[in-house]
Parts: sequence; structure tokens; C-alpha cells
Amino acid sequence: MTAAHPTPSAPAESPERGRGSRIALLVIASCQLMVVLDITIVNIALPHIQTSLGFSTENLSWVINAYTLTFGGLLLLGGRSGDILGRRRVFMFGVLLFVLASLLGGLAQEDWQLLAARSLQGVGGAIASPTALSLITTTFREGPERNRAFGVFAAVSAGGSAIGLLAGGVLVEWLDWRWVFFVNVPIGLLIVLATPRYIRESERHPGHFDFPGAITSTLGMVLLVYGFIRASEDGWSDSVTLAAFGAALVFLVVFITVERRSRQPITPLWMFRDRNRAGVYGMMLSLAAAIFGMFFFLTLFVQNILGFSPLEAGLAFLPVSAIVAIGAGFTSNLLPRWGPKPFMVVGAILAAVGLAWLTMTDVHSTYLGSILGPILVFGLGMGLQFVSLTLMAVSGVESKEAGAASGILNATQQVGGSLGLSVLVTVFGTASRNEATDQVGKFLAEATPAQQLQFRRTGQLPAPWSDQALTSGISGAFVMAAVFALLGALIALLVIQVRPSDLERLRGGALPIAPAEEATDDASGTTHSAPAAEEDVRRGPSPPG
Repeated sequence: MTAAHPTPSAPAESPERGRGSRIALLVIASCQLMVVLDITIVNIALPHIQTSLGFSTENLSWVINAYTLTFGGLLLLGGRSGDILGRRRVFMFGVLLFVLASLLGGLAQEDWQLLAARSLQGVGGAIASPTALSLITTTFREGPERNRAFGVFAAVSAGGSAIGLLAGGVLVEWLDWRWVFFVNVPIGLLIVLATPRYIRESERHPGHFDFPGAITSTLGMVLLVYGFIRASEDGWSDSVTLAAFGAALVFLVVFITVERRSRQPITPLWMFRDRNRAGVYGMMLSLAAAIFGMFFFLTLFVQNILGFSPLEAGLAFLPVSAIVAIGAGFTSNLLPRWGPKPFMVVGAILAAVGLAWLTMTDVHSTYLGSILGPILVFGLGMGLQFVSLTLMAVSGVESKEAGAASGILNATQQVGGSLGLSVLVTVFGTASRNEATDQVGKFLAEATPAQQLQFRRTGQLPAPWSDQALTSGISGAFVMAAVFALLGALIALLVIQVRPSDLERLRGGALPIAPAEEATDDASGTTHSAPAAEEDVRRGPSPPG
């Protein structure tokens, strides 16, 4: 499908100077905050969602995956939609869709209703997030005004995960888990009402919608994730499991075929020809799996085993956000001297060490004695890598391709996190079932007659025997997460090759792309060419895992 309706107007400037431009930035940043914090705010509510809607621990991961799979799968299509149809129009539609999905999620009475709402949220986020960032280029004048806007947007993106942890804890503890969804409704409606007044429409450009590519890639990944989660409950020989893997393979093969023939593919396959870029995408797949797994399983551990309240759980994760920021700042300052590769290797190894340390947790663990140290090591490792991965993703890329390169990196983070979490859930299910089998014998020997009667009625082990099974499964998942992080370290060590020209560009203070008129990069604070910046912001940064 092709749409070409260019308007005679030039790219829109800020609708008003002063107060108007500040409100426009508030509108754009509020949208990004709403989308970014959605993952962490829901993470804190997972134990309560599980109890309320009857999710198994394995299927509970779909509450995260349903959002991230549609978000990551449609992110590039959402950015292109704004270019073709008008960014303000597409932005408002994305926000409204996100609001509707949030309302439906809060009203969900069955597990499938919540998962459908989460999928729709992901679609809305994939439309709203990239167009929100691209609106900065059409709303704010190039120079200090636009640079400040990029800075605010980047700060919101980086701090959204920490805000989500606190907000999720407060809403779940003081109100109800449903409010982690309801809270988006008034915020989103205010954004939609303010947008026409303070943000002008952008110029529309001719282009092609790669719907076949977006649909086949998303369906292929959904089926692949479903296959892993199904295997965790019903085994690898289950006919539905095998059918899911087979269908996933078919869709992904069709996706590659479609992209090779498309005039404007949603995923330019030529991006993977560069050794460094392919290595960066591989690292992001493995590291995103580790990030998603760490948050998912530790949320269950601190609330179900340590007995933390939702607010305490949110506070318990704040050191991760702080140490990630410290690590990223440290890396940014030393990159011109040492180059990105040392930070990528050391960062991945530190992440693996932190995850390996977490495998030692058991029912007798404490937060200060067994959790805080590992998550600080893990967070520092992740902070050392984020800036380096972004820089290497666009290293040597022409200006017109910089947006596609960074957009694929963001989509890879979401898809890798979902796929990796499904693998970790499979490991968790196997380990916890094996431990539960061992615990049944101990339970029958130690339990009271009343407990044994309840067990025969429900088939569920009570605490502390069930805690042993849960902890064993979580430890097993952390083993695999550490393997993912080590895989990232091996890719960095063996695949990534930093060229002397890359170091020269870093020392010159510019991102490694073709020279042109410069603008400040929204993620790293370095500079790059304006054409690359404009293309890059159409895709937008992905929310933290």
C-alpha cells in the first residue's frame, strides 16, 4: 500500500514561543513517559495480577511479552506511518489506542482479556513512541531549543523505568493492581486534548507501508515465544508445541523473503552485512533477555519469598536504575580514549557475574545479603554497555540509513527480551517442577493431616514447600540468564572490531556517520548529522526493560 499526499507547508515550527513551546514539550515528554514506564509499572503488579486472574507462573510472562512483542514488532512501521500520514495525526491515534487498551486492561476479568489489552497497548506504544520523538524535529527550531528538547526527552526515557517502579508500588499497595492501567487514561486524554492546540502537523512524505513484513515478523515471534512457554508446561514432544515452532519457522522464512523483495522493507536486511552491526544486534538480543529475566523473576522473589510489599519491591529495584545511569555516564566520558569494545566486553561479563551471583538465592536469602550486591554488579555492567551498543549500531552508517540502524536496535531489544524471557520461563518451569516432585515426599512426611487434605483437594503445595520449588525454578532461570550475558561477552570479544576511523570520530566528538549539519543526539549527548538525526528520531528509543 502506498500513500503520497505531500502538503505545501514547510516542516512545522514551534506553535508558540515561550509558554507554548514548553507545553508542547510537556505533551511530547508525557507521552514518552507513559509508554516507557509501562513495562516496569506492570512488573511490580505481576504477583497481584497472578493471584487475581489465575495465571500460572509460566503464563504470567505473557503479561510482559504481549506488550513487548507487538511494540518491538511494529515499532519501525509506527515511525514510518508518521512520515507518510502526518506525525501529529499518527501520534494522537497512537495515544488514543494506548488509552483504550489501558482502560480495557484495567477492566479485565479473565487472563485472555488482559493479554489482548496488553497486545493492543503495544500497538499503541509502537505508533506513539517514535512519532513523539520525531515531533521534536518539527516543533522545535534547530539549535539550542531543539537540543534542550532532546535532553528532556532523553531524561524522561532514562528515568521512566525508575518512576515506573515507584508508581507501580504506590498504586498497587494503596489502590489496586488495576490502577497501573487506569492511571494511563487521564494522562493520555490530556495529551490528546492538548496536542492540536500546541503541536502543528508535519509535512507528509510519500512512502510505502510494509504491512506483510510487519505482520509476518510479529506473528513469527509470537508463535516462537508461545512454543517455548507451551514447552515449559506440556513438554517438548507436545503436538501443539511442535506446531507452534513449525508455524513460527514458516512465518519467519516468509518475513525474510518479503523483506528481500520489498522496495521499502521494514527491516533492511543489508544492515546485517556489517560485522559490527550484526554483532551489536546479537548482543542486544542476549542482553535484553538477561534484563527482562532479572526484573521478572526478582519481582516474584522479593514479593513472594521475601514478603516485600509492592512499594518495597519498587524501592528495592531503584539502585539498578541509579547504577545504570552512573555506568553510562562513566562510559560516555572514556569512550573517546578507550573505544567502545572494552566497555562492551567488561559490561557483559559484569552482567553475567551479577546473574550468576543471583543463582545462589534460596528461601533463607535476604535483600541486603543476597540481592543488593548482585543487582548493583548487574546494573553497572548494563550501564557500561548501553552507550557503546548505540554507537556501534550506527558506526559507519550513511546518514539516510542511521534511523533504520538504530530503529532495528530498539526493536531487537524488545523482541530479544520477549524471546529470552520465554526461554527462561521454560527453564524455570522444568526446574520448579523437578523440585516440587522432590518436595512432595518431604511434605507428606512433615505436613499435618489438615495440610495433606488440602493438598489432595487442590494439588498445590503450601509454603514453605512451595517456596522451595519457586526458588529452585528462579535460580535455574538465573543460570540461563547468566549464559545469555556470557554469550553477549563472547560476541563483543570475538565479533566486534573497532576500526581506527571509529576512534577518530569519537575523539572528534561526532557520532560515526557522514558529516553534515550537526544536532545533538538524544541518547548519548554527542553530535551527529542533522539528516541522520531527523531519520533517527522517527523510530524513537525503546523503553528500558
